[in-house]
Amino acid sequence: MIDLPKYTKELGNLIAGSENILIISHINPDGDAIGSQLALYHFLKSINKNVGMISPNYLQEFLKWMDGSEIIEVFIRDRKKCLKLISDADLIIIVDFNQPGRMGEAEEAILNSKAKKVMIDHHLEPGSFCDIVISDPSKCATAELVFEIVKTLNSGNIFTGRSFAECIYVGIVTDTGNFEHGSYSADTFRLAALLLESGIRKEIVLNLVYNNFSADRMKLLGYALYQRMTVIPEHKTAYIYLTKEDIKNFNHVKGDTEGFVNYPLSIKGIRFSVLFIEKEGFIKLSFRSKGSFPTNKLAAKYFGGGGHLNASGGEYHDSLQNTINYFLDVLNENSPKSEEDI
Repeated sequence: MIDLPKYTKELGNLIAGSENILIISHINPDGDAIGSQLALYHFLKSINKNVGMISPNYLQEFLKWMDGSEIIEVFIRDRKKCLKLISDADLIIIVDFNQPGRMGEAEEAILNSKAKKVMIDHHLEPGSFCDIVISDPSKCATAELVFEIVKTLNSGNIFTGRSFAECIYVGIVTDTGNFEHGSYSADTFRLAALLLESGIRKEIVLNLVYNNFSADRMKLLGYALYQRMTVIPEHKTAYIYLTKEDIKNFNHVKGDTEGFVNYPLSIKGIRFSVLFIEKEGFIKLSFRSKGSFPTNKLAAKYFGGGGHLNASGGEYHDSLQNTINYFLDVLNENSPKSEEDI
């Protein structure tokens, strides 16, 4: 357990003495990254702080409804403006990542900044590039940790405001697959209850996050499951691959493949699922598992990635077919152990 009051007091002192605060999320930001970023933004604005936000690249479409998302600056869209935000900041808070490489093109400018840097995250093995590291891997989402930090900063009082509460809720439900996986606890459900009592629009939020896609996305999902899925029963594993041509044929927009990797886990006996997506010059991999199979260790050892026990990702710089062949070799040596099916 981290000494949250100690680190939050240090963070509070930095906030009090800062003129310009910048919050940055990781490259390819997910619901937890944007939810945590915006929740912290709403709190800091409520105490009259000057706050900027940067995302290294574009937000996924299903997150753009969130209050404040429209003022997040995208580094690859306006590098000049983002570099000015970085140079003007005297406090930089990074959320939902713990390695500098997750900042994309913004990495060099952030690392070279003389601003104090604070990390708020829930992933394992945090890097040492920040002045204060507030990291708790027992939390299901960084948003859960942000809620506790804000409560402590707010003299132990629950910070009210629908925008703040909805951002926290989005972070939690997206990082747990709407409470289907991840390290959520009884405390997580107690927090969810508090958020519901605060008046969040639960049905609207869930519809906007999970039921807000195009017909093309639904067709792509069907195609992926019917034409691009392979089941390997002897390894309790299934994988899906999508080529650049597949993506193009179904008018893909950012975020359309979100959640695809989870579907094979609904097959009886399957405990490990992988999604391969062909990008320009590399293959993006997403991993999901049930039980104790450590996707994060496999991602880190073989694919330059990482994440959580049951949800992680990585990359491989080769052709799609060579990547799949390499993965199959890795799988032969790292097959999920024979446990009782879940």
